[in-house]
Amino acid sequence: MPALIDAPAENRSAFDTPMPPRDRRTADSGAHRGAERRQFGTVHDTGRPEVDELASAVDRYKLENRRRFITYAELYDVMISLGYDRP
Repeated sequence: MPALIDAPAENRSAFDTPMPPRDRRTADSGAHRGAERRQFGTVHDTGRPEVDELASAVDRYKLENRRRFITYAELYDVMISLGYDRP
């Protein structure tokens, strides 16, 4: 069975040529090309001020800490920062 490197160039397809791996650590890899996705982006007007405040605080936390999702512990920290005190 002949190897791909032995095949004439005119018989090769674009898929036969190996591509070098893409370095995703470059400076432009973190650039967003559109609106940033937010977990609570569409529910900031629920009619309940305390829920809207929590949603805004979670979004702020995620932006400041470059997190797409947060853990329950991080959510609890956000709630404490808003003044939540367990009875």
